[in-house]
Amino acid sequence: MATIQPTAPEKLWTPANIVTLIRICLVPVFVLAIVSPWPIWMGLPDITMEAKRLIAAGIFILISCTDWIDGYLARSRGEVTDFGKFMDPLADKILVAAALIALVELAVLPGWPVLIILAREFIVSGIRMVAASKGEVIAASWYGKAKTVFQMIAIVLFLAKDALVFPTAVAAFTNPLFVLSWAVMGIALVLTIMSMLDYLVKARHLLKGGSSTASREAPPAATEVVALQKAIDERARSIVEKARARGLSVATAESLTGGLIAATLTSVPGSSEVVRGGIVSYVNDVKQELLGVSGDVLTSQGAVDELVALQMARGALRKLSSDVAVSVTGIAGPGGAEPGKPVGTVWVGCATVKGGHATCHHFEGGREVVRLQTVLAALQAIEAAC
Repeated sequence: MATIQPTAPEKLWTPANIVTLIRICLVPVFVLAIVSPWPIWMGLPDITMEAKRLIAAGIFILISCTDWIDGYLARSRGEVTDFGKFMDPLADKILVAAALIALVELAVLPGWPVLIILAREFIVSGIRMVAASKGEVIAASWYGKAKTVFQMIAIVLFLAKDALVFPTAVAAFTNPLFVLSWAVMGIALVLTIMSMLDYLVKARHLLKGGSSTASREAPPAATEVVALQKAIDERARSIVEKARARGLSVATAESLTGGLIAATLTSVPGSSEVVRGGIVSYVNDVKQELLGVSGDVLTSQGAVDELVALQMARGALRKLSSDVAVSVTGIAGPGGAEPGKPVGTVWVGCATVKGGHATCHHFEGGREVVRLQTVLAALQAIEAAC
């Protein structure tokens, strides 16, 4: 299992976290700007209802931009905290929910899109609570971030749309802003449903009942292990034959597999003509000192990361003077899960003189099965590169 070097205690009041809290505190300002008769309170009768909603849209855009700011500050300063990981998505949800409810209150938006969006949030929050109670973290997909972006764009468009007056229904449906508003809202709703289904699929083993931790620690079914081992042996023989025929050499850089990939390859007769060697970089110090993995990346992103896998593969290619190098870094379990990186998360990197790439896998099963699946994925990457 890939390990993470001990770090200093997290600072709570980082600039990024302060910006996130400011975003939450500004939500009531936006709500007052859109629903209250503040022009009358302030003695500004020249500000029309349409102008007031455009001003509210501007405030909403300003608040939304702080989401990018706090993310940039956290990453650039290396201050990604657990508090920030919890509060940042919560701030987005509070802002979006407040805006949608306000639009319904003003009769700008019907209630059914809001019901779909809020129902998704309740369902996903429930799934996360179940996962957390069983010691798991379900990784979010790009659907979640995309749906938030489209929801925010749709809200701005609906605010701007309602600042226009359409004398007839035909005039409304032929107006580009009206059509665009509903088109973006439609995309947002599709992404909302897709992201919810993605969580349900990832949590299907939890929703079936029983202890997830126990199931991961239970001995794997013999038939599953035998089938994996057979596929691994066949792939290893194919690689050796293919590499020998093409005069290519192979090297490995392994973390969670602890040398299993190299051992599998060298068990094949004739592998001495192909396998240059392997580096078992189980801890971060070895990754950094022998393979040249960036210490900054290890500190900010952790060992289970795309760039780490790429740098491991390139380091093995360089150190062992091979034509093809493969690397693996991940979490075999039963413990070690991190936010966004559940047990079974594995990055497989592959490098040649022409370049490199890394692929993320989410394997299921106990520790032994995850390691065997990792070996098979690494062999498949080698064979594709030969």
